[in-house]
Amino acid sequence: MTSNPTLNQNTFSDLSGARATSETMTIQGAVNKTAILLFLAIVTASYTWGLCLNGSSAAAMPWMAGGAILGLVFALITSFKKEWSAVTAPCYAICEGLFLGGISAMLNLKFPGLALQAILLTFGTLAALLFVYKIGLIRATDSFKRGVFAATGGLALLYLTSMILGFFKIQIPGIFGNGLVGIGFSLFVVVIAAMNLVLDFDMIEKGAEYNAPKYMEWYSAFGLMVTLVWLYIEILRLLSKLRSRD
Repeated sequence: MTSNPTLNQNTFSDLSGARATSETMTIQGAVNKTAILLFLAIVTASYTWGLCLNGSSAAAMPWMAGGAILGLVFALITSFKKEWSAVTAPCYAICEGLFLGGISAMLNLKFPGLALQAILLTFGTLAALLFVYKIGLIRATDSFKRGVFAATGGLALLYLTSMILGFFKIQIPGIFGNGLVGIGFSLFVVVIAAMNLVLDFDMIEKGAEYNAPKYMEWYSAFGLMVTLVWLYIEILRLLSKLRSRD
């Protein structure tokens, strides 16, 4: 089981009827779709990035909020309607780009160079993990999957609890600050997010092996995109904590 809710062991289990079609999913197809989603996110991110850097952060806020909310909506739709992913996955990428561009620019204004560092670390992590996965140094074994799933589920529960407590102006001490505990926690979250990439690689590979229908390339690209967005946000958070200690 993969801890990414969009790519798990049941993702390809109910597609037996669709496998009879002539066109089936390929790894290269999923890679190409992922590149398209990244391009769309970069294009829209450049818009809110530009607004913030030009001193129009207030003007960027509605775009960022709308992108975050609609991104969640399209993510939920895509998760339940995989066959719509050729449309909903690009919509998700467009919306997430609006949010990421704004938040990146705001943090970059506070800590110059932070966004570029986060981008390089995110794609460097992706490239490094893909390399070690392809040469077999790391594999998505059952124990590995269970460990990452448990850790990711625990983090999701922690973030949900923190959000609920936030409504009552109660904060969980330490982990969200820039002290050693907070930095250690962010580093742990970054590692777990990165490990989810390995599970995503594994499930994309299995989708091609199972001859999943062609639209699953879009769905698989969407699942990988979800993990990359999470990883990038967590790296931004970690770097901002480190820079705030200077």
